[in-house]
Amino acid sequence: MKRGASGQWAVGSRVGGEEVRAFLPRPLPPEPPLDLDGPLRDALDGALLALGRLDGVSDLLPDRALFLYAYVRKEAVLSSQIEGTQSSLSDLLLFEMEEAPGAPLDDVVEVSSYVAALEHGLARLHEGFPLSNRLLREIHGVLLAKGRGADKQPGEFRRSQNWIGGTRPGNAMYAPPPPERVEECMGALERFLHDDPIRMSVLTKTALAHAHFETIHPFLDGNGRLGRLLITLLLQHERVLREPILYLSLFFKKHRAHYYELLQRTRTDGDWEAWIAFFAEGVRETADGAVATARRLVDLFEADRERVRETGRAAASALQVHHALQRRPVVTIRCLAETTKLSVPTVTAALGELEKLGVVAELTGRRRNRVFSYRQYLAILAEGTELA
Repeated sequence: MKRGASGQWAVGSRVGGEEVRAFLPRPLPPEPPLDLDGPLRDALDGALLALGRLDGVSDLLPDRALFLYAYVRKEAVLSSQIEGTQSSLSDLLLFEMEEAPGAPLDDVVEVSSYVAALEHGLARLHEGFPLSNRLLREIHGVLLAKGRGADKQPGEFRRSQNWIGGTRPGNAMYAPPPPERVEECMGALERFLHDDPIRMSVLTKTALAHAHFETIHPFLDGNGRLGRLLITLLLQHERVLREPILYLSLFFKKHRAHYYELLQRTRTDGDWEAWIAFFAEGVRETADGAVATARRLVDLFEADRERVRETGRAAASALQVHHALQRRPVVTIRCLAETTKLSVPTVTAALGELEKLGVVAELTGRRRNRVFSYRQYLAILAEGTELA
């Protein structure tokens, strides 16, 4: 369906003496209405089925909290990598233990702030707080509270013009709405999130909302990360998943150029159907990947438990340490002693047995204040987050 541009270009703002041609999107939903029949309907149905499988697989996990703890952190690393940070999953887990990471400190602080922002948003939703612009500003305030974004008006809609790509507005790939129109645009988006003027299926609504948020680009910094957080928050708000275990950053990272191209086409050509098809493919691929990861982890835990049971007299304490490592795959001896209520010598001996089995590996090479990782568990979780 040929729609043409999904908004108009507003000329008038000036940056550095240069007139800015900024895009002013029309409110959602798109007009004329979306064509959701045929292959696009099949793609959306396939994505919903994959979400159903993902929701059910969480019942396989011996402890959902342990999966969420690590999975949320993987998403934080990936989403931040899209914005150019050089931080790995191991860096983040070490940073949270106040160990010196190998990545630049600002990068790890940025990733850690993403975790805090996501946890804040989810907690507020669970309290019954509505998914609203007020909540998005709160989350943004947490996201940019520390590190490089702290001077970019955390928690406030921008009061100046920004742009994407290029060194100035004149050669930018895209310039979002003028600052004086941001409040109006975000007000319309908030109404759409609450089914005004029309209720849409949750996946279609989520796809549209994410793209529209990125088009408005309402903050000076952190728009990409918050836009990806919006996907998780909306799926939780709509109760599609019992647990927040769907994150699309790996898919967006793998297809980054196409992702940005399709977002731009929603603006210039009104090609919403191509964007929704891409989004649905991302949901299906990501959900299926999360199901496979959960099953691999369950199999890994059981196989390692069996190997530990065969170690003889040391098995009892080693099993307790193994269970604790499922909750925190990177940990110190002291932390394990506190978690398991075992003595430091007992934990040390248990880790020695687990090292012999190849279950854990020591990360620091030090004699004191050693840090251990559940080697294969961390390797599975870190897939896709490796730095080039």
